[in-house]
Amino acid sequence: MELLNNLAIGFGVAFTLTNLMYGFIGVLLGTLVGVLPGIGPVPTIAMLLPITYALHPISALIMLAGIYYGAQYGGSTTAILVNLPGESSSVVTCIDGYQMARQGKAGKALSIAAVGSFIAGTVATLNIAAFAPPLAEVALKFGPAEYFSLMVLGLIGAVVLASGSLVKAIGMIVLGLLLGIVGTDVNSGLQRYTFGIPEMSDGIGFVAVAMGVFGFAEIIINLEHKGKREIFTKSVSGLLIKWQDFKEAAPAIVRGTALGSVLGILPGGGALLSAFASYTVEKKVAKDPSQFGKGAIQGVAGPESANNAGAQSSFIPMLTLGIPSNAVMALMVGAMTIHAIQPGPQVMTSNPQLFWGLIVSMWLGNLMLVILNLPMIGIWVKLLQVPYRLLYPAILLFCCIGVYSIQNNVFDVFVTAIFGVIGWIFVKLECEPAPLLLGFILGPMMEENLRRALLLSRGDPTVFVTRPISAVMLGLAIALLLIIAAPFIRKKREEAFQEA
Repeated sequence: MELLNNLAIGFGVAFTLTNLMYGFIGVLLGTLVGVLPGIGPVPTIAMLLPITYALHPISALIMLAGIYYGAQYGGSTTAILVNLPGESSSVVTCIDGYQMARQGKAGKALSIAAVGSFIAGTVATLNIAAFAPPLAEVALKFGPAEYFSLMVLGLIGAVVLASGSLVKAIGMIVLGLLLGIVGTDVNSGLQRYTFGIPEMSDGIGFVAVAMGVFGFAEIIINLEHKGKREIFTKSVSGLLIKWQDFKEAAPAIVRGTALGSVLGILPGGGALLSAFASYTVEKKVAKDPSQFGKGAIQGVAGPESANNAGAQSSFIPMLTLGIPSNAVMALMVGAMTIHAIQPGPQVMTSNPQLFWGLIVSMWLGNLMLVILNLPMIGIWVKLLQVPYRLLYPAILLFCCIGVYSIQNNVFDVFVTAIFGVIGWIFVKLECEPAPLLLGFILGPMMEENLRRALLLSRGDPTVFVTRPISAVMLGLAIALLLIIAAPFIRKKREEAFQEA
């Protein structure tokens, strides 16, 4: 009964004209950046963070969330029609989706992707509504020691699930932690790592780092690609799914939704890991695995359901614990901080309209995406033909204006440009920038909770192992690190990511 009352609060908030409008803008922008290869939700949300200053916190978060899960829908369009994933989580969809398009079944592939995503999004929204309140109640009992240990576990989880080299992932986390503590120490008043630059006394701006390593770096990388996009399918027909097709795809949708709902909660998991795991499972349970790679409908339905469920499930740790599970959630934490909202379990009790309004808006957004995307396929196909050289100057200008508008400071624009070059170097060195952003967000929070825990224990460091919950989480973190550092597992992990 309480759940129904909470959902009623959410519908009351999300169904206002203003929030419906911003939800629509969010999913439309999300689809747009998902369709256009090389942009993606992370740089887009980073670019739009300055604009959220002028918005109501609920409207801002609804719009930013819509961009994230809307990009999962849009990414499938390019994967199926052009064999080019608009979003990283749609890489797997290319394998069978494009083959279906070549066989004249593009409409069927797009429809099953949309329906699977909607079902997965609905289930994931209900999961958030059902499991978030009890998880938040548990989190309210956490002290500084537990929060510190939880953040350590989250960062170790992000390292484990990051693609590529384990050493590089750890290095990116550490660099993010170091960047996060630049500025004035709140306890001593001393400046740390500012190098005598007055503008750095308040620390490095979150928006400047995010927009640099994701937005600017993406632009530089995309300018290096000279290839022309070949649109194989100029027009799409047959968007209505036959019952037999749905019956064939339904088990894959169910399995993908279940996988995405679980894996999306893990640090570093989210949509990408969910999609890869779903495709692997579908291939293993299929009666005829040889059909995969040749246009199997399960190869589209499973991953597309999984990536949408994973994208929305990643909101659970962010909303209930204040711990971002991926780069997008780190940006969402940044957006909440901009509006003076402390992410964590208190949000549900102190601001129930925001919490439940955001959850209900996800379901409404998924419904908008189904209604919008299929009739607008023709427009997305036309958009794919626009050369990137015509898009990037506008994107770059918008980034610079956005960064400057935060504090009306040109220094922030220079910082963003520097981090853009650094982000490009990271890509060249095959260093994933997402762990850096997680470390940057969690660094100050970890330091604060570490100091509080030691203050309350009068300087006794054993507080982290004598408190049961804290000890369990630290034990899990150490065990994860030891397992993944084992030579055999480490080799298999890096081979798996290379194949992916």
